[in-house]
Amino acid sequence: MKPLYWTRIQLHSKRDSSASLVWEKIEEPSIDYHEFEELFSKTAVKERKKPISDTITKTKTKQVVKLLSNKRSQAVGILMSSLHLDMRDIQHAVVNLDNSVVDLETLQALYENTLKNGSGVMQVLGLVLAFGNYMNGGNRTRGQADGFGLDILPKLKDVKSSDNSRSLLSYIVSYYLRNFDEDAGKEQCIFPLPDPQDLFQASQMKFEDFQKDLRKMKKDLRVCETEAAKVYQLSLEEHLQPFKDSMEQFISQAKIDQENEEKSLTEAHKSFLETAAYFCMKPKMGEKEVSPHSFFSIWHEFSSDFKDFWKKENKLILQERVKEAEEVCRQKKGKSLYNIRPKHDSGIKAKISMKI
Repeated sequence: MKPLYWTRIQLHSKRDSSASLVWEKIEEPSIDYHEFEELFSKTAVKERKKPISDTITKTKTKQVVKLLSNKRSQAVGILMSSLHLDMRDIQHAVVNLDNSVVDLETLQALYENTLKNGSGVMQVLGLVLAFGNYMNGGNRTRGQADGFGLDILPKLKDVKSSDNSRSLLSYIVSYYLRNFDEDAGKEQCIFPLPDPQDLFQASQMKFEDFQKDLRKMKKDLRVCETEAAKVYQLSLEEHLQPFKDSMEQFISQAKIDQENEEKSLTEAHKSFLETAAYFCMKPKMGEKEVSPHSFFSIWHEFSSDFKDFWKKENKLILQERVKEAEEVCRQKKGKSLYNIRPKHDSGIKAKISMKI
């Protein structure tokens, strides 16, 4: 079999950790590997001779320089369309570093409700684990894994079958739909992973920006309180109301809101780090902790690729069902055309018996 170069995770090496892990909940499903083995078996590589056209030097044509890669450009387009904002508002948010277009609650709901508790996510990861273990077989460093590093997920589309007719990811998507989703090919078929647009938005968030905004808000509130106190001192008693009561009420409520936002941010930050640890994600070189960008970028790319194949496979399944239905109709029509009617006797005896 072709190998799958993932980072193996074995649970016995994680026993010192009290936190729960996603791989403790995932079980490898029972799979028929016959077709899979034919597609992804290792074949001898034949040396190919270079065509004559490759040996001829060609004049270089002018190429258009792109500042963004195709994937990055597509991701930016997805974000802009998903925000449902005017272009001027988006421009203002970028220039002024205003991240209010996305909120903290969206981020927290995404990784708590969808990633950690989504049944579709668990099933897909279970399939990747099962097929990956089968490909790696008895390999000492990659085989018999209880789990794997998430960084392999965006690379599944690059693992090709022996005849290069399809990728490992396309096969996993097809197997999932045909064996785990009863609504495959129907309108009510639900995408099993978080939506790529939500994942992209989450990948752009930074807890440092939220903390910076809250510190600035707290500083501005203190300035506001100081300025209000100056107005109280310099104003005559008959001119203080209703300004004083309104300002005191505003400042008091603002302090409560400030404290609530700080608590919410602390809880969201803690919950995110727990989620990253739940998926055995480790910080990159130079990072003190796992960032939303590192974590959600992996999921965004994987979910985008998965959704592309998911749409195509759903369409294919629908076409197959339509053909099956048409074939059934043709068979029924064929039977009705060739129905044999009972033969009635038309001889002399039959006529005499009818008269009697």
